[in-house]
Amino acid sequence: MATLTKNRIQSIDLLRGLIMIIMALDHVRDYICSSSFLFDPLDLTKTNGSLFFTRWITHFCAPVFMLLAGTSAYLTGQKKTKKELSAFLFKRGLWLVFLEMIVVNFAWSFNIKLPIIFFITIWALGISMMVLAVLIHLPKKIILAFCIIIIAGHNLLDTIHVPGNTLPGFGWALLHEQQFFNWEGKIWLVGYPLIPWIGVMPLGYCLGRWYAADYEAVKRRRNLRILGISAIILFILLRFSNVYGDPVRWSAQKDNFFTFLSFMNVNKYPPSLLYLLITLGPALLFLAYTEHLKGALVRVITVYGRVPMFYYLIHIYIIHLIALFASVFIPGQNWRLWILDEPIWFTTGLKGYGFSLPVCYLIWIAVVVAVYPLCKVYDRYKQSHKEKWWLSYL
Repeated sequence: MATLTKNRIQSIDLLRGLIMIIMALDHVRDYICSSSFLFDPLDLTKTNGSLFFTRWITHFCAPVFMLLAGTSAYLTGQKKTKKELSAFLFKRGLWLVFLEMIVVNFAWSFNIKLPIIFFITIWALGISMMVLAVLIHLPKKIILAFCIIIIAGHNLLDTIHVPGNTLPGFGWALLHEQQFFNWEGKIWLVGYPLIPWIGVMPLGYCLGRWYAADYEAVKRRRNLRILGISAIILFILLRFSNVYGDPVRWSAQKDNFFTFLSFMNVNKYPPSLLYLLITLGPALLFLAYTEHLKGALVRVITVYGRVPMFYYLIHIYIIHLIALFASVFIPGQNWRLWILDEPIWFTTGLKGYGFSLPVCYLIWIAVVVAVYPLCKVYDRYKQSHKEKWWLSYL
């Protein structure tokens, strides 16, 4: 069996902790890096290798977190009835949607009026959890078929568009197309359309069977290797063909390096089939090869992985506060600009603000280190107070 820490699977916590750490890099870049207010780091006409891969490496975070949330749901279900697990998942999903709409949206803007309503990571996680609450009552073969159809087939919808600042357009955006809307003086951004995210979490739920106590460890690791390698090979073949799997085709660029960047530049909003193959494939290999890892670094990283929602909430507030206070020391900057009225990428007053990429990396490391004691204290509290039901919601 995989290494257990107080009835938890260490390799899962290690992977989740690692992606939580990497995720903070993306948010520090958003709020601190000077180039973030000038251009998209994935824009091959303006970016460089360092900026591109600083952004690209964070592609792993959302899909891996979704997948592992489904796996954790399966493992939680080993101690509950189907009815109990379904109720828990549905209620936790509702709670996550509430957190996104209020707590997280305020963290992004620091504006009490909430002029920007984001439908992004935690919203998609919450809805996916509610969908999973229904799916767990079906046979696992049916759940797996649902996941494959959604993940492999959703790019057939790429040509469908519902333009306009309308309710039908908003409805389609919630399903499969990233869009902005302006209503009642607020900006509504659907950043994480539900398809195919609602297929990723149930896929993780199916994966959870390999971590059951009665499942042979050698067989599990073999399955993870086969599935991970197969996903990477399928990515290469489909991407090279340039026929299906991503709405943006790769193309020859000014040199071989930028052509490679074009090849790797897959679509995240919504996550294409190729995006999911190249992120989940390596994640499965990571799980296969890290079951027996030990040491101080592993113990530190798994702490973040055991309290991911707590970490997620506090790190956004800390990064936004750093950006606000740093602006006090930059000539010509006004800290009030950080009480945002529009998404950070569109706030023209922030052009000229920010620091170089190396400085952003230092701030990222400082943020991750700074939140560690808080995460460790909260983790210990959770482990020693399992009788408190509300802890399972944060």
